[in-house]
Amino acid sequence: MKTNHKQTYTYISRFKPLLRYVTTRNLAVAMFIAVALLGTTRGNEKEKIALAKGEAKAGQLSQGSLVVYSATDAFEDGDVPYYAHSSYTIYTADGKLFKNVENHISRSDEIPEVVTLPVGSYVIEARSETDGYVRVRVVIKAGRQTIVDLDSTGKESPSAIASN
Repeated sequence: MKTNHKQTYTYISRFKPLLRYVTTRNLAVAMFIAVALLGTTRGNEKEKIALAKGEAKAGQLSQGSLVVYSATDAFEDGDVPYYAHSSYTIYTADGKLFKNVENHISRSDEIPEVVTLPVGSYVIEARSETDGYVRVRVVIKAGRQTIVDLDSTGKESPSAIASN
């Protein structure tokens, strides 16, 4: 009685060329990619479905967001220069202090902060690269992001640069 071991060897021989690439480093990279792709956090499914249908929570109906591209301050971390956006102040339409915004997370953060605000009119006092400290009137609309670029090219005045 003969047993057929040839099938076992051909099965292994198909994967043998791939085995030379199996190292601890490659396994670690594959695990990292698998965890990153499969282990993403999922939010509240009801909320995602509601937002997809165009429904919003009560708080979302009365809020918008603001991004201010203010002057940058140079910071060197070793040999790498970073340019973090300078802080600014938000005042209500009647001139009362509403909020001070740092406008960066750390000194090496070059992305301006997104600030959530109630719907309404505000005055932003910030430092511009070209005009020094300026005041800009902005209107925050529900569910919209208002972007203020203090140094946009081709502008007539700082009041003409808020967009949403």
